Amino acid sequence: MIFTIHIRPEAEGDIEYAAIWYEKQQENLGQDFLAELSSTFKELSENPKLYPAIYRDTHRVVIHRFPFNVHYLIEDTSVIVVAVMHGSRHPKHWQSRI
Repeated sequence: MIFTIHIRPEAEGDIEYAAIWYEKQQENLGQDFLAELSSTFKELSENPKLYPAIYRDTHRVVIHRFPFNVHYLIEDTSVIVVAVMHGSRHPKHWQSRI
């Protein structure tokens, strides 16, 4: 079964901010970040239960090549992305979105 990915507006903001920051660091690095994130979302749509729940029912996957985590919930046949944050951020930044 393929799960549908839904990205909450706050997570969209996280993604946009990170992509812009990476692009300012090096040309095309923001695009590389978005490509890795897209690959992560594809993987989640195919098997969201692969990654453990770490807080309440929120799961986490680390993006390859970048020190960012995707925090998400599984609801029926949907994956709800609640945050895409740098791994060094305090967990309260994303936990408050649950």
